[in-house]
Amino acid sequence: MNPRQEIEHCISQALPGARIVIDDPDGRHFHALVIASQFEGLPLLKRHRLVTAPLKEALGSDRIHALGLRTLTPGEAALENL
Repeated sequence: MNPRQEIEHCISQALPGARIVIDDPDGRHFHALVIASQFEGLPLLKRHRLVTAPLKEALGSDRIHALGLRTLTPGEAALENL
């Protein structure tokens, strides 16, 4: 499994039903847009922890150098036409 697939798999396992879009311009620095109903009522830091917790092993390796996150609820995503 390549790093992009690994990120998507881990996030989808932790947040079933989430919409996940991964961008990897160079194969080591990734950006993830995660839209999930599980984020309702949570502050940004808790949202990010929900996403990064299942990626702990991958983020600690040399496979993934950096991961930028954008976490939205479905309602927030709809307001931005995403």
